[in-house]
Amino acid sequence: MHAPEPADASRTGSGADRPLPAAPHGDEPHGNDLAHRLNWLRAGVLGANDGIVSVAAIVVGVAGATPATGPILAAGMAGLVGGAISMALGEYVSVSSQSDSQRALIEKERRELAEEPQAELAELAAIYEGKGLTPETAATVARELTAKDALAAHLSAELNIDETDIVSPWHAAFASAVAFTIGAVLPMLAILLPPPEIRVPLTFLAVLLALALTGAVGAWIGGGSKLRAAVRVVAGGALALAATFAIGNLLGASGVV
Repeated sequence: MHAPEPADASRTGSGADRPLPAAPHGDEPHGNDLAHRLNWLRAGVLGANDGIVSVAAIVVGVAGATPATGPILAAGMAGLVGGAISMALGEYVSVSSQSDSQRALIEKERRELAEEPQAELAELAAIYEGKGLTPETAATVARELTAKDALAAHLSAELNIDETDIVSPWHAAFASAVAFTIGAVLPMLAILLPPPEIRVPLTFLAVLLALALTGAVGAWIGGGSKLRAAVRVVAGGALALAATFAIGNLLGASGVV
């Protein structure tokens, strides 16, 4: 009789020393890079949406008061330029404040690491222990991360920020202005190119279709319902266009304009 062969752990399904399988979905992006790209895309969609609604409301309102192309063009261009500058300025101020705050936190963490390295190491270990690791494992993780890049380890664990990932306020301002301008071009073309008798209804149609698209794209980025988001944006845009056209029409009919 032959002695029974030892069980092959690779065939039993319970071998403790079996090699771990390859990580699933290895071709999918997992990390901050994807999140930041989606945030930029979402900001671009929102900026374009603002440009569409703002300028469309202006040109439709003026078209309700007068069919003359000159006043419509002047008002539309004023809205486009003023809106783009306003968006860029607001984004610059907002991102500048955020960047200044992040830099201050980074410098504070760097100073604490230089002055109290052991206390910071204990703090990092406590953070990972609080996330569910055993004290021994947490201490090992903290030591290894500290040895590799102490500042990066603390910024990630304590503040959830990356030293190399501070957004430039100039880039943010430029992107916001460009997105607004791209959105504003659509109602400008829709109101100026067609014959006067169909320019307003055609602008309504073009703007509402564009808003439905931006709403759906924004929902796709955020993982929400595309239909619900599109309906909300279209309803809001339709209300803005109807209100400004009615006011312009009333002013034109009253002789004020």
